[in-house]
Amino acid sequence: MLSASTNWGDTMATKPKSKPKRVARKRPAAKKAAPGASNDELLSYYNDMLLIRRFEEKAGQLYGMGLIGGFCHLYIGQEAVVVGMQATAGENDMVVTSYRDHGHMLACGMEAKGVMAELTGRRGGYSKGKGGSMHMFSREKNFYGGHGIVGAQMPIGTGLAFASRYKEDGGVCHAYCGDGAINQGQIYEAFNMASLWDLPVIYVIENNKYGMGTSIERASAVTELYKRGASFGIPGTQVNGMDVLEVRAAAEEAAAWCRAGKGPYILEMKTYRYRGHSMSDPAKYRTKEEVSKVRSESDPIDLLRDKIAVAKAATEDELKDMDKRVKAIVMAAAEFSQQSPEPDPSELYTDILVEA
Repeated sequence: MLSASTNWGDTMATKPKSKPKRVARKRPAAKKAAPGASNDELLSYYNDMLLIRRFEEKAGQLYGMGLIGGFCHLYIGQEAVVVGMQATAGENDMVVTSYRDHGHMLACGMEAKGVMAELTGRRGGYSKGKGGSMHMFSREKNFYGGHGIVGAQMPIGTGLAFASRYKEDGGVCHAYCGDGAINQGQIYEAFNMASLWDLPVIYVIENNKYGMGTSIERASAVTELYKRGASFGIPGTQVNGMDVLEVRAAAEEAAAWCRAGKGPYILEMKTYRYRGHSMSDPAKYRTKEEVSKVRSESDPIDLLRDKIAVAKAATEDELKDMDKRVKAIVMAAAEFSQQSPEPDPSELYTDILVEA
């Protein structure tokens, strides 16, 4: 039993062993250009981004058919962010994100059929059909969930980084949130603790310009979100989140900062979602012309296809064949998600208690 005079900080069983000496931090200069990538890397990123795009398109179809219930938030347009981040991930690195999470799962290596089965509430899903679109996990892939409570994943990501520092396993946590969530107070509590204890966490702010139906200009007094950690001494960089190689370069810089024991880092990814906030959002708060302009000028998959063409990494026919293979994977996932049985009613009473 804790007394009224107990110091809560002293009760922490996993308190860091030692705290490195604090030094004044300056924001590292952003790299002017992304480093080159091998042909194999370009094609790997293209495959991963294409898989996310085709998966989300199919998820949208299944939702329209009534096969996916509840909420469903699609990642179409933002594929370069998570693929670029995962391109730098180490063996012990972890990912935690919000409810717009399907792309993150696929980028972490989770199987399309398991993700799709979870969307349709089937036993073959990653959470046995009980989590749905917004809540699924994979300890095997170091994916610690999509979370339905706005901003709640950021303190969780900070805790994961705490665990890595305590275990000294070299891991870095990628904690994602959107521009709408960044105004949540709990995020700043997490920033303070991460900076105080020099925790290895990269806070990835996916700025897709709209939090639900409200533009960032109407919701945030300061729209340069990479500066949000300044009062805590956390450096930040604004990144073109539509270019996978620029994302990778920024992720490498941030990861190097964290692995050197210097503490957290903020990356603001300037990106864009083509669909509404969720499938129930008609997105009438922006014009069709705005969306079309982004699609025609900044689509992340088209931008990467252009880089592949310049590098002569693949022919147009080879890219079309890749698209066919990806579509086949997604179709198989959709079929599996409909054939997998629904959870037994007894599952209501499982996975609700952990005895430690």
